[in-house]
Amino acid sequence: MRVINFNSKEEWFTGRLGKITGSRLKDIVVKRGSGKKIGFYELIAERIALPSTDENPMDRGTRLEEIAVSRFIEETGIKVETGHTIWSRDDNNSIAISPDGWTEDLTQAVESKSLSSARHIEAYLTQEIPDEYKMQTYQYFIVNDKLETLYFCFYDPRIPCKEFFYITISRENIEKEIAEYLKYQEDTIKEVEEIVTKLTF
Repeated sequence: MRVINFNSKEEWFTGRLGKITGSRLKDIVVKRGSGKKIGFYELIAERIALPSTDENPMDRGTRLEEIAVSRFIEETGIKVETGHTIWSRDDNNSIAISPDGWTEDLTQAVESKSLSSARHIEAYLTQEIPDEYKMQTYQYFIVNDKLETLYFCFYDPRIPCKEFFYITISRENIEKEIAEYLKYQEDTIKEVEEIVTKLTF
């Protein structure tokens, strides 16, 4: 066994990066199935990503959104419009989404995310939309009946070797979910409106 002593907490913290420590083991071990837990992707991120800052994740996402959409345009050649926009359904304006980019004919849209480096690497290696954003993916198609394709972009400049990529989602592959969650929202809004009416009259 090797024993490594550090002169400061900062050096000790740096020395732990990219290693499986006792406190991290629970984030690595998979007891059921063969998938990877977030600790696996954190190990990779700590070895290849530039250090993160204390910037608020939401502020960081907003700041990098324009760059991500520009990268998408540059890599695909697809002309995308941007702006402070909200889409809502024609038949129910309570069902809405704020797109990051869209084509003039509204058949294609862009959503961008600047996640933690570990989540960025996880999405790249699995080529899957993180669970927490799947509903957002469906919502694009629920709101816009013309939408055929959503490009879900990931941008993290802290990972120079793979700072940008995107996953393509087609309507035809998620039609069941679109119908299911549209109905769910319609039922929820109806219930909300009934309660509001009872409380205000």
